[in-house]
Amino acid sequence: MLEMVALGALGVFSHIKSRDFVRRRMRFTRLVEKPAIGIAAGLAATFVAAPVVAVLPFVGAGTAIAFGAGVGTGVHVGAKRAARGLLED
Repeated sequence: MLEMVALGALGVFSHIKSRDFVRRRMRFTRLVEKPAIGIAAGLAATFVAAPVVAVLPFVGAGTAIAFGAGVGTGVHVGAKRAARGLLED
């Protein structure tokens, strides 16, 4: 049960933070024009998180995958909003 709570919270938190970061900080770069940036960021986040969750006793590989999926979708949505010029404060 604790793993499911950690999995959901980490997935939502990583999505929101990566979306806001890309939308605000990376809107002037050419990276937001690349369609595969979300996939690459998600895979990188999953591989970075995998060793961390391997040593924690109450979370598993699903948490690393949820973190990577959250980062990937957040980067994708943030890049779309940055490319359109949508910056709502």
